[in-house]
Amino acid sequence: MPVVTNIEDLRQIAERRVAKAIYDYVSRGSYDEVTLRANRDDVEALKLRQRVAIDVEKRSTRTTLVGQDVTMPVGIAPVGLTGLNWANGEMLGARAAEKFGIPFTLSTMSICSIEDVASAVTKPFWYQLYVFRDRGFAASLIERAKAAKCSALVLTLDLQIQGQRHMDLKNGLTVPPKLTPGTLLDVMTKPGWVLNVLSGRRKSFGNLEGQIPDAKTLTTLGQWIAGQFDPTLSWKDVEWVKKLWGGKLILKGILDAEDAKIAASTGADAIIVSNHGGRQLDGTVSSISALPEVVQAVGGRTEVWFDGGILSGQDVLRALALGAQGTMIGKAFAYGLGAMGEAGVTKALEIIHKELDVTMALCGLRDVKDASPAILRGASL
Repeated sequence: MPVVTNIEDLRQIAERRVAKAIYDYVSRGSYDEVTLRANRDDVEALKLRQRVAIDVEKRSTRTTLVGQDVTMPVGIAPVGLTGLNWANGEMLGARAAEKFGIPFTLSTMSICSIEDVASAVTKPFWYQLYVFRDRGFAASLIERAKAAKCSALVLTLDLQIQGQRHMDLKNGLTVPPKLTPGTLLDVMTKPGWVLNVLSGRRKSFGNLEGQIPDAKTLTTLGQWIAGQFDPTLSWKDVEWVKKLWGGKLILKGILDAEDAKIAASTGADAIIVSNHGGRQLDGTVSSISALPEVVQAVGGRTEVWFDGGILSGQDVLRALALGAQGTMIGKAFAYGLGAMGEAGVTKALEIIHKELDVTMALCGLRDVKDASPAILRGASL
């Protein structure tokens, strides 16, 4: 086993181990991937301010996210098809997050179901919702999340219409994976991944099982899902979800100051600045470049978190310095899971936590809650 020191090491292991179609689903973006690249480039462009001769012996990365005590201001973002990176992947990810003391968010498009994940943990996790055209089905998902005692609902707003991801089409991505001449050679070189995924509790979308009429083929399943993303989604639906849910509500996919003001006015407990990992509107701004204007627009009326491009503890601190109260990781989580299962998720969290702690010290910061533009060179809000 190679020595793993950063998220890039986990990414390389995952790329070698996981089927190409699944790895590309995690790592690639929509259209020309301009925004995907900008997410990383713009985060890395923020320069940290090194400080010296400051007593930083006692440091704390602890904080709260929507009232929940956390080991560090990081949550695991909702990632679709997680259970095809490693068998029962959502259950393993939730368990690793619980042990580490951070939130785990289960995607609507998960392989393991809400009930599967609930059976694997002892504390509440979060559930991410897509409001499909079938509002009755959306309502049933909310009720299932309630029954599973999920402590927060993350409503994704930026997938009314799905952006085209070229690699998914070229790879012939299907759920469950389907062998074609194009994929056969790849999976033949990855027998460990094949045997592992076959051992999983489920091979298809666990939350959708039994809900799709006459879904006897992959084509039918794919058509149903594609037809369920709803371009009519509006702020009225957000109010409907909020009333039906009745608990902590987090709105994901905010990238514009005007939308941020509206989102804050709904009474949401938090909003997440996100461009869906560069997987939706290509050519829009990076999440990090939108963060300061969203923070300013919200004016403290709700928590603001950041999602998009975080692959290190340094990245977490950069986002906090620009006003985020929390961050979410998707790719870093999926790379850890794809590389080594639950142990890989734990390793990813340990890496980010240690990097965050060391970077705080070298920036002269003792408490993560005190991060501000002062720890960046030339930054202001």
